[in-house]
Amino acid sequence: MQKPRYLVPGDYMADPAVHEFNGRLYIYPSHDRESGIPENDNGDHFDMKDYHVFSLDDVEHGEVTDHGKVLDVKDIPWAGRQLWDSDVAFRNGKYYMYFPLKDQNDIFRLGVAISDKPEGPFIPEDNPIKGSYSMDPCLWHDRDGHHYMYFGGIWGGQLQRYRNNKALECARLPEGDEPALCAKVVRMREDMLEFAEEPRDVVILDEKGKPLTAGDTKRRFFEASWMHYYKGKYYFSYSTGDTHLLCYAIGDNPYGPFTYQGVILTPVLGWTTHHSIVEFKGKWYLFYHDCVPSGGKTWLRSLKVRELKYDENGRIITADGSE
Repeated sequence: MQKPRYLVPGDYMADPAVHEFNGRLYIYPSHDRESGIPENDNGDHFDMKDYHVFSLDDVEHGEVTDHGKVLDVKDIPWAGRQLWDSDVAFRNGKYYMYFPLKDQNDIFRLGVAISDKPEGPFIPEDNPIKGSYSMDPCLWHDRDGHHYMYFGGIWGGQLQRYRNNKALECARLPEGDEPALCAKVVRMREDMLEFAEEPRDVVILDEKGKPLTAGDTKRRFFEASWMHYYKGKYYFSYSTGDTHLLCYAIGDNPYGPFTYQGVILTPVLGWTTHHSIVEFKGKWYLFYHDCVPSGGKTWLRSLKVRELKYDENGRIITADGSE
């Protein structure tokens, strides 16, 4: 693959979660729109209202199929606003879509919707997942047979409002040499509708084996968890948010800890960077978004894909986000 490819030029889609189901790749993005809300650090201008599903059988040249709208905020009983990025997992003949949505008190919760087909439509459950909070759900089907969810995002994602899975009276972001806030990981129940345990911290260590600090903004977690497995190692990747990098860390099991390795993608045009990594037909691909087609409007993002490459030691070769 010589150059990155835009996948849905006729609409604004972002935050792609990508999986192979039944021999095709299915893309589950968020759906950007022109909301008229001014930009702010809480992300109110990202006022997405529905999801589409896309699929293709040839990443580099194949036609992208739009399966249409598969879930709308108005169909979710507990909905407030802001249907942000989602992910989908398959188990026991069903497809489970996990999504963040602010409830009627403007608090992000994680919900689940179910379909018989990877392309949907998805029917939402009546209530959010018990004990869920924040955003950016990512589902990982491990070699042990269990599914694990990674989630969390600071600033607009509200992760700073919680400690030890309990809400704080007053949100507080760590600073300087304090330990950075961590993404969360939790094993899912067998029915995929609830957590099977209390969520745990996804700890990222530096080269000396110490947890990354809040002031280490070019390496610490901000949002956009993703997990993949390569040559016997678990690769936890994520966005650094306000420093606009996609980074990754490596561990020996789904819970970690993970040791920081480097940058996957340098900054793209636009504020956010959110991605997924998948192997398909013998190649690895990085799906992500930028704001070039919208002229740099950070709330109108477009899906892209490029080939992902490793060196002989299993390190991901850094790609140039300006391409």
